[in-house]
Amino acid sequence: MATEQRTATDDRGPDEGTDAPLGLTIASGAVAAAVVLPLLWLVKSSLEVGLSEALSLLTRPTTLDVFVNSTILVTLTTAACILLGVPLAYLTVRTDLPFRRFWTVAVSLPLVIPSYIGAFAFVSAFGPRGDFQRLLAPLGVEQLPEIYGLQGTVLVLTLYTYPYVYITARASLKSMDTTLIDAARTLEHGRWEAFKRVTVPQIRPAVAAGSLLAGLYVLSDFGTPSIMRYDVFTRVIYVEFGAFGRDTATLLSLQLVGVTFIILWLESRVRGEERTSGGGRSRDVVPLGVWKLPAMVFCAAVAGLALVVPLGILVTWLGTSNAAVNQSLAFEWQYVFNSISVSTGAALVAIVAGLPVAYLSARHSNRLSPLFERATYVGYAVPGVVLGLALVYFGSSVGAPVYPSLYLLVFAYVIRFLPQAVGSLRASFLRVDPSLPEAARTLGRTSIGAFRHVTLPLVAPGLFGGAALVFLTTMKELPATLLLRPSGFKTLVTHIWTAYESGYFGQAAIPALVLLFVSGLSMLVIITQEGYDVK
Repeated sequence: MATEQRTATDDRGPDEGTDAPLGLTIASGAVAAAVVLPLLWLVKSSLEVGLSEALSLLTRPTTLDVFVNSTILVTLTTAACILLGVPLAYLTVRTDLPFRRFWTVAVSLPLVIPSYIGAFAFVSAFGPRGDFQRLLAPLGVEQLPEIYGLQGTVLVLTLYTYPYVYITARASLKSMDTTLIDAARTLEHGRWEAFKRVTVPQIRPAVAAGSLLAGLYVLSDFGTPSIMRYDVFTRVIYVEFGAFGRDTATLLSLQLVGVTFIILWLESRVRGEERTSGGGRSRDVVPLGVWKLPAMVFCAAVAGLALVVPLGILVTWLGTSNAAVNQSLAFEWQYVFNSISVSTGAALVAIVAGLPVAYLSARHSNRLSPLFERATYVGYAVPGVVLGLALVYFGSSVGAPVYPSLYLLVFAYVIRFLPQAVGSLRASFLRVDPSLPEAARTLGRTSIGAFRHVTLPLVAPGLFGGAALVFLTTMKELPATLLLRPSGFKTLVTHIWTAYESGYFGQAAIPALVLLFVSGLSMLVIITQEGYDVK
């Protein structure tokens, strides 16, 4: 009994279950408070609207239409992501699909492409008098199905959000105990029956987690619905803000936040109890037989639509760009520097801010540590247009020099993407044996010295991986950048958006290609640091 008690205590780690250092707790609490502050300011602004006026605005037919449109878009896109992501994960993990290593990477890469760039490309290719329609004109095809509206929005968002489901489902399939499937097969269950009874319950939490990420992305996306002319919360909020409809924008933002938290609740219900499995791992793979060719065609179709179409259109645009059309649309390398500098600043601040929160959550089990950690996820759950609007109200009330400034812009990025840094750091801290820094302290090191010389080098891969992920998502962030950037400060995404609004798609080619190149490099860092297995 004493041995079991000691083992349980050792597994827990020397710091867990004890009071956390006061400085660490204060630092974590300050970070959590900073993340929640903009939402509180949004609530304050909404309370300034009269009750009767608020009810009138929220019950207007147009407001109800926006709610229905957003609900339909999230539902259809999330379902489509599951229908694409789960089969692709299964094919690249459990079957003898030819060139599995290649397809594993190819179907992951759409995550690098911002959905609004995909929307640009699809409108240019499949829109009225688009490139694809012109190619088919000699064959007698005079009109293609309408790309604008719900169908086009679902198509584009699905192609650039399904990797969330694919990556989480693939990780779950690789770690699950496949001898359970072998046992089901020995009980004379067919492959499909074994998949339903064994595999689906095992991967359901991972699929739910990926679906949550996809659903939140769809709900928060501004660029794609705007390009596809489909009215959802984010588009209407941005339009109302630009038209000085502050009350409507504020109330719609709160309604959007409410829908976001409903999605979080639904995901927790669907996910169910997370399962852990142990035991043997079967190396057998499912033979595809005559389905090999259709499976490869399926992977090629998804990767081709998501990657080849936008890249091909962007290359085509290079030949049509003309800087002489408008001096304001001329590309400057300063935009690249601006994008990289603010993204680097956001990544560094996010890592510094995430360190105390992640360390407190991983090493100290008390009432405050999970509270502070969950508070950091609020910013990720809140759409960028809502966060930008809240910080506009906050900054304009506080006044110069806070608004508009690069400090406020970086602050928005950090709030928005801090969970990516916290999650990566926390996972790294959990992998560090607590006895190692404890041994350093017994040799005379201070707690800070042990952390700096022992713990920090061990979590360096997670630190760089988290920083690269924050950098990647910051480079692509559109609505917060549009709302909070200082006057005259242009980045790659703002230049792309200006070219779109001006109707000169060719002027977006170079900044879009540069953005994809830089994003691809950061994705390479993530794969290298986190050891993404593509075998």
